[in-house]
Amino acid sequence: MIKNLIFDLGGVIMTIDQSEALRRFKETGLTDAETYLDPYTQSGIFGDVEEGKITAEEFRAELSRIIGRELTFDECKYCWLGYRKEVPARNLDVLRNLRGKGYRLILLSNTNPFMMSWALSNDFDGGKASLSDYFDALYLSFRIGVMKPDLKFFQAVIDNEAINPEESLFVDDGPRNIEAARRLGFNTMCPKNGEDWTGELYSFIKKSGKLPSRGLY
Repeated sequence: MIKNLIFDLGGVIMTIDQSEALRRFKETGLTDAETYLDPYTQSGIFGDVEEGKITAEEFRAELSRIIGRELTFDECKYCWLGYRKEVPARNLDVLRNLRGKGYRLILLSNTNPFMMSWALSNDFDGGKASLSDYFDALYLSFRIGVMKPDLKFFQAVIDNEAINPEESLFVDDGPRNIEAARRLGFNTMCPKNGEDWTGELYSFIKKSGKLPSRGLY
């Protein structure tokens, strides 16, 4: 029976647009942005800030050095938010519904302080609530100090939440992340970026045998 629902942010809750992120970083002066940016895991200083090895200020200073001019926090944030294409209302409706039915909702995301300065504000859903208002717990790579698909990230959730992976469903658009979760016994779903996964999620929960007394919808 499924009791815990664990979601990725980019590509699942939020539709991502890597091409726009690349365009913005190039516009800012990072001509070789492709060598750093990836839909799932970043490299160089981009990976370092998402893994918590450097702070947002250290990232800003180093990117400024690479580009050759001084950047502000807001300029860096503007570039990172190029990944944010949209946050479909249907996804937020499902999160509210399932949380209200008693499922524990957990976010597990490779992310950074620039993205979270938006997501943890009320701008996340258009001015009403922040990302944290939709979840019971947030596990963010730059705070935990490790990134998916490292098994340590998943183990941190298991240990801190005291959950059984067999009673948990992990939803992520990254095949490598899905494979890592499966190794630890999680049930998994791997929708494509921007895909409507809500129907498949409801179907999986129904098949798991744990049905709220008032139904899922």
